[in-house]
Amino acid sequence: MDNFAKIKYKDKKMNENKNAPEEMIRNVEDETSEMIEGIIEEMDKGVSEIEEEIIDEMEDEVSQTIVKESEEVEERVEDTPLPANMKKHIKAKHLVEKAKKIVNESNKRIEACKLLLESNLNAYGNAKSELEKGGLDACVLLLNQLGYKTEEDEVEKTTPVFETKDGVKPIVLKDVSSGKFSGFIYALLGGIATAIGMVYLATEKLEMTLNVTKVPSEDVMQSILAWFSTIIGMQENVAVGASVLGAIVLVVMILIYVIRVSLKGRSNLHFAVKQFVEAELYTEQKSNCKQETDKIDTHIKDAIETMKTYEVLLSEQKGKLQRILYIEGSKEKSAGYHDKSFLEIRETKDLIHTINDFMNISMSDEGKLSAKSVLYLQNAKDQIDKTLQRFY
Repeated sequence: MDNFAKIKYKDKKMNENKNAPEEMIRNVEDETSEMIEGIIEEMDKGVSEIEEEIIDEMEDEVSQTIVKESEEVEERVEDTPLPANMKKHIKAKHLVEKAKKIVNESNKRIEACKLLLESNLNAYGNAKSELEKGGLDACVLLLNQLGYKTEEDEVEKTTPVFETKDGVKPIVLKDVSSGKFSGFIYALLGGIATAIGMVYLATEKLEMTLNVTKVPSEDVMQSILAWFSTIIGMQENVAVGASVLGAIVLVVMILIYVIRVSLKGRSNLHFAVKQFVEAELYTEQKSNCKQETDKIDTHIKDAIETMKTYEVLLSEQKGKLQRILYIEGSKEKSAGYHDKSFLEIRETKDLIHTINDFMNISMSDEGKLSAKSVLYLQNAKDQIDKTLQRFY
C-alpha cells in the first residue's frame, strides 16, 4: 500500500503542475515499475513464509510415512556435496538421478544373482543326469529283477529344483518438473481472470451493463480503460488506465508464477527425498540376494560333489548286483540270498533311497534355500560315510 500511496502523491503533484499526458504516462509507468518491484520483494517474503509453513506440514507427513531407515539415508543425502545456493528443483533432480543410479545398480546385482543361480542349476541338472545314467537307473532296474521294487519308481518327479520368489515389488521412479510451464499456464489463466474481474469492477463503478454476446464498442472500451486511471487518483485517461490495468494484471501473473514455481520446487525436493528413501529401502531389501546366492551356490556345489560320489558308489553296486543276479538268480524271499549278497542289496537300496530323498524335494522355500534340502543333503553325505566304512 505504501507504493500506491507514493504514486497517488506524485500524481497529484503532476496534476497541479499540469504536465503533458505523455509525461504523465511515462511517470506512471516508472512508478508502476517501482511498485511492481516492491510488491515482488514483499511477495518473495510472503512466499518464504508460506513455504516454511508448507515445509513443516510436509515434513510431518513424510516423517509419519517413512520407516526408521530414512534417518540413515537422510544423513547420506546431507553428505552429498551440493552448492548451498542451488535451487531446490535442481537438488530434487540430483536426488532423483542418484535414486535411479542405486536402483539400477541393485537391479544389475539381482540379474547377476539370477545368472549365477541359472548356471548352478544347469550344472546340477547335468550332474543328476550323469548320476542316473552312471548307475542309479541301472541299480533300480537290477533291484526290481532281484525282487526289490523301490518306492522311488512309483513317484512322478515333478518337483522343481529351485523356485525363486521375489516379494519386493519393482520400484518406479518418477522425474520432477520445474513447474515453470504449469506456472505460466496458471499465471495466464489468473491474468485473464483478473482482467475480466477488473473490467467487471469498472462497469459496476460506471454503472454500465456489458452485453457479453457482442464485442464492446470503442467508446465503451475507452470509458472502461479511462476509469482505471482514477484508481491511482488521476483524471480519466485511456493511456494511463490501460497502463494501470496492464500493471495490475502483470503483478497478479508474476505473483501466481513465482508462488507456483517456488512451491513446486519445495514439493519436488520433499518428493525427491521421499523417493530416494524408498529407493534405499528397495536396495536394502534386495541386498540379501548376494548372501542368499552364496548359500545356494555352496549348497549346489556340495550337492554336485555328493552326486558324483554316489555315481561312483552306485556304479560299483551295479556290478555287485549283476554278479548276484547272474550267480544266485532272483529269489522270492530275502532269506534265499547269501548274507553278503543281501547286505549289498540292502546297502544299494539305502543309497538309492537317500539320494532320491534329496533329489525329489525342492531346494527352495519361499525363494530361499530350504532347510529341509540342507538336512537331506547331509543325510546323503552321512550315508556315503556309512558305506565307505564297510570298505576301509
